[in-house]
Formats: sequence, C-alpha cells, structure tokens
Amino acid sequence: MAQGGTFIHEPDPEFPGWHSWRLNEGTRFNTHGLGRMLIRREGEKSARLRLVDVESHHSNVHDNVHGGVTLALIDVAMFASIFTVLGADAAGSVTLDLHNQFIGAGRIGQPLDVISEVVKETRRLVFMRGTVEQGDHLVASFVGTLRKPSVGKVSAQ
Repeated sequence: MAQGGTFIHEPDPEFPGWHSWRLNEGTRFNTHGLGRMLIRREGEKSARLRLVDVESHHSNVHDNVHGGVTLALIDVAMFASIFTVLGADAAGSVTLDLHNQFIGAGRIGQPLDVISEVVKETRRLVFMRGTVEQGDHLVASFVGTLRKPSVGKVSAQ
C-alpha cells in the first residue's frame, strides 16, 4: 500500500486483483469530477485504469459519456500507469501533449477502462499510447507524453 504521498494505492477488497487509485486529498477534480477509480497492471509495460461508476453526471446532451470526461480519464490513467508500471510517483510530472481520437460513444452505466502502455521512458519524458474501452467496445485511442519532475522529485513507492 502506498499512502501518505499524493496518491492512495491499495488492494481493493471488492475487486480482487485491482488496486484503488485516488488522491490522498479528496477535494480535487479526480475525486469529484471523475469518481472511484481502480487500476491493475496488465503485462510488462501496460496498466488498466477503470472508472467504476459511470453515471449521469458524466454524460453529454446525447446521454453518452462526455468527451471531456474521456480526456480527463486518459490524463489520470497516464499518471497512474507511471506509478503502476514504472514504480514511480509521478505527482510532480506534467502532461506535455495528449492526442486523442474519439472512435465510439462511451455508455452511461458501464465501467470505462483506459489501457495505457509505456512506449519509452527517457530521463525526463515518458511516451505513452493506449485505448479507452467498455468491454469489447472501443471508445477512443490516444498517444501522450509526460514530463517527469526535476531530478530527485520522482520517488519509487
């Protein structure tokens, strides 16, 4: 369990094999704008972040998942994946770019998953790619780059 820093990452008793992913401080956007998230490692360089409860407040006027929610979830997933795959707290990192393609509508009432893969890590950058899925339904694909904090600010958990 990693606690006391920026994130809380601990086994979830309701979902075996999954870990909670939340900010230690519960007043931020991740908690109120998105909600309950879980993460698990999938392979050597990949992780799956799940937004568990996709509800009406996540919807657009068409009663599908709002594109802004999808983009925010992708952004959170990139940071969570650095922690899960690389074993480093990326709290001081920043998103340099995020290129997204919306492919299908996300559905309200079904968990929304972001599968992120670390493509390459350098001293200061992490290059990532992935997809957003609901079951076998493809919602989006993305590529993004995170810049790690100055040397000494990324700490293994």
